[in-house]
Amino acid sequence: MSRRLVLGSASPARLQLLRQAGLSPEVVVSGVDETAISSPRVAELVALLATAKAQAVAAQETDALVIGADSVLEFRGQPLGKPTDADDARLRWRRMGGRSGVLHTGQALLDVRDGAITRRDVAVSSTTVHFAVPTDAELDAYVGSGEPLQVAGAFTLDGLGAPFVRRVEGDPTAVVGLSLPLLRVQLGRLGLTITDFWTR
Repeated sequence: MSRRLVLGSASPARLQLLRQAGLSPEVVVSGVDETAISSPRVAELVALLATAKAQAVAAQETDALVIGADSVLEFRGQPLGKPTDADDARLRWRRMGGRSGVLHTGQALLDVRDGAITRRDVAVSSTTVHFAVPTDAELDAYVGSGEPLQVAGAFTLDGLGAPFVRRVEGDPTAVVGLSLPLLRVQLGRLGLTITDFWTR
């Protein structure tokens, strides 16, 4: 497959997911100001953010497939991105423990040819996440690690936070940051197959 695959995200987790799935994307950070984009519905917000990131990167490309993605946790109807600080992360976990939220991941796949976006596919994967109740000592250690400050919803499935997630209903890769099953479908809708992009 000669088409270049470009990931418009600085997320190490998204890059690792794609690599584990046999893909070797180039990384170009979008630089989009996420605070300038808003929507009353969380699923719509992540779709808008993913599209903005992909478009910002696509504008720099002449021939590539560009993936933009964004994730936000919806908890009790409220959007939760990255915590502002350690106290915020701790407070969130005290509220989330023993309850569930929906992690929405927006994905935009843009087909750039001759410097123009010729085709686009934007979709959202939503997964229900059921949280455990960490002890005070566990929570202090987790917040102290710094990990929850770097991720939407203050938790991860692919790191130190995994033991504090009881189960998920839906696509676990979307919770990590990018839905691989959805990407396969999106490529298919553009007449491509994910296996053509395998590098191993």
